[in-house]
Amino acid sequence: MIQGFYRLLIELTNGRWTSGILRRFARSHVSRFVVPSFAKIYHLNQEEMEKGLSEYPSLHDLFVRTLKKDAREIDKGENSVVSPVDAVIEDVGLIKETSDIHVKGKTYSIEEMLGNPQLLAKYLNGTYMILYLSPSHYHRIHSPVNGIVTKQWTLGSKSYPVNKLGLKYGVRTLAKNYRVITEVKTDYGHVAIVKVGAMFVNSIETTHKGSELVKGGEMAYFSFGSTVVLLFEKDIFQMDSNVQTPKDIKVGEKLGVLRNQ
Repeated sequence: MIQGFYRLLIELTNGRWTSGILRRFARSHVSRFVVPSFAKIYHLNQEEMEKGLSEYPSLHDLFVRTLKKDAREIDKGENSVVSPVDAVIEDVGLIKETSDIHVKGKTYSIEEMLGNPQLLAKYLNGTYMILYLSPSHYHRIHSPVNGIVTKQWTLGSKSYPVNKLGLKYGVRTLAKNYRVITEVKTDYGHVAIVKVGAMFVNSIETTHKGSELVKGGEMAYFSFGSTVVLLFEKDIFQMDSNVQTPKDIKVGEKLGVLRNQ
């Protein structure tokens, strides 16, 4: 019963009209009046923000805020993989030969997530990592590795919540939500960075120019709390021993290292 109720709820709050109304409000100047209360409720760290609260003309501008220079330290290890976002590490695991991953008791298909059978084979038996951003988190997305973008594509239309309840009761949220997928070729193999929308269609904006990505450099931003899924080719990623789930992490902190296959 609760599953049916929750599914109905997230359908209503992510429909075309309701999400459109929410989006327009967040981008309107009227929403600036809720900026102080939002910052207080979600305990935003105002010391690290590039601007003061009064300088954000809308709630959307606060969502996509930038930080002061050097607010995040990027791990400088030559082959290190860093967190692309401020987030909670929700899950890490093996991508099965069938392309399945298991998250919060549900099965997701990497093939469906990528929407590209030709690219799927290289990720089978590799590693996945799920990083969840709440509305309180810094929403800019940075590159976890140095590399060259070989392909970037967009899939999905609606976006459902990807928090714990969304993952538990939603219908294939990680694999069917609106998402922007960037595949990166590193010196060790391929990494796919799957940016999954949580609310509002087209809530992911790409900011990087050209094909070269520098570790820690900005790639994109979310207009609302969401999720990043990292996919690593088989045998190229070794996770750090101090990475656990769930665990809070910030942009630039080390997740592990890349290694030769």
